[in-house]
Amino acid sequence: VQLVESGGGLVQAGGSLRLSCAASGFTFGDYDIDWFRQAPGKMREGVSCISSVDASTYYADSVKGRFTISRDNAKNTVYLQMNSLKPEDTAVYYCAVPLIPCRDLGTGIREYDYWGQGTQVAVSS
Repeated sequence: VQLVESGGGLVQAGGSLRLSCAASGFTFGDYDIDWFRQAPGKMREGVSCISSVDASTYYADSVKGRFTISRDNAKNTVYLQMNSLKPEDTAVYYCAVPLIPCRDLGTGIREYDYWGQGTQVAVSS
């Protein structure tokens, strides 16, 4: 199993970035996929999830209305479009295969079966 994130970078507050996650080594379309983030000194936060069943999307309150998750099963890729970025969005962003369903995003600590190496997002004020 391999998950490879890309698209991170440095952006000013109010700007946008689009993260990509290329997956291989498993039947991508059969799995929910998360994006989570980890900032220094902070707990890991599940940011968004997209379901395998019908591509339903779920978001943490902190990003709702600003971030959009999508997937392309033909390309084994999941995306995270991030708009109206804020300094508090600064973190390393990871895509991951969650152990619990998308619908439980925000109800507790999420655990993951597999995750990538992460991509750094830095938002300057």
